[in-house]
Amino acid sequence: MKLLRILLVMPVPPLPFGSAVARWFYVLFKGLVEHGHSVTAFVACKKLEEIAEVNTLFPKTDYDLRCYLILNRQGIIAKAETLQRPYSYVFSSELQQDLTIELTKPYDILHLEDIWSGWLGIKHLKRAVINIHYLFSLDCAFEYNNSLETRFRRFLTYRAEQKLLKAFPRIITLSERLAKHIVQINSKAQIHTVPLGIELSFYPFVEQKQINQQPVVGLIGGFNWAPSYSAAERLLTQLWPEIKRRVPNARVQIVGRFAKDALSGFAQIEDLEIYQDVPDTLPYFANTDVMLYAPVAGSGMKVKVMEAFALGTPVVTTSNGIEGIPAYDGVHAGICEDNQGLIERTVELLNNPSLQQERRLKSRKLLESYCSPQITVAQIEQVYQAMEK
Repeated sequence: MKLLRILLVMPVPPLPFGSAVARWFYVLFKGLVEHGHSVTAFVACKKLEEIAEVNTLFPKTDYDLRCYLILNRQGIIAKAETLQRPYSYVFSSELQQDLTIELTKPYDILHLEDIWSGWLGIKHLKRAVINIHYLFSLDCAFEYNNSLETRFRRFLTYRAEQKLLKAFPRIITLSERLAKHIVQINSKAQIHTVPLGIELSFYPFVEQKQINQQPVVGLIGGFNWAPSYSAAERLLTQLWPEIKRRVPNARVQIVGRFAKDALSGFAQIEDLEIYQDVPDTLPYFANTDVMLYAPVAGSGMKVKVMEAFALGTPVVTTSNGIEGIPAYDGVHAGICEDNQGLIERTVELLNNPSLQQERRLKSRKLLESYCSPQITVAQIEQVYQAMEK
């Protein structure tokens, strides 16, 4: 395809070991530039350290990447803007001004990552495409708190989602489930399904994994996010007691952001270990015999499941957990909706190292064939090509 002038907006910095979406942003930005496109990226950052890290990864001699701190805005004007455009606070006035200047110059594509970036493109729809990673309305993100403030936030969030989805004529999303939901809201939109890309070279795969003497059932995620919290609660209250009864020497390990804070009420459970805000999750994946991730709700691709596949950690999950990945039950993972089926699949893996090894190899191969940077960035380029016609 012809080389394009692309304006790319990202709500978090493109870091290979940052947040879940940051890993995709790293693949996307780096891949587009390596393919020869002229890309100017506008990035919202929470910390100065992030800006320094991004500038080291993407030197200004080779990349046009502009970082802007997220400001803690207060006052009546800020609250009024929140009512009109929820979550737009991520994008500073400086970022918006610089983007506006670039939009007055010749360009081919305005690529907006994440739904709230849509506020910056709503007046430039002709050449815009927005990538939807998840939807609050599907994630049940506000269901664990029914206070008046939470209900008001839920109303504002759901209304804003609807408004942005209805506005954009071209939408990228990660799964058929999301695509089907979006088409019900905006039947006229051109919807493209493109999986998240993951840089597999950062995930070392050991051909033969060492088996723990005390098998470990693990869950890794961010537990300030409703789907991950629901998965942890379900694991500890509904699944783990029977798994422990059937595999008496097993341990359960929960790792991730806000893990101890969110799960303090479960701390007395037998053979439970909780690790919060660890600097690197890779050793914990390596020490997990089965990752059991069974969220009650949650839309989009789950990067921790992708990472488990990449590192060779066998997975038992639900259709929500495996969303966007063409995996089959009993081949690449254990996939089931009911508690008994999840327990059976976990116990079977814990008691069968040969089956663990078979799943490890097949899940890694699936990820290589479906979510590699080469494949996913090429699919994004196909979306651009369709927009040019």
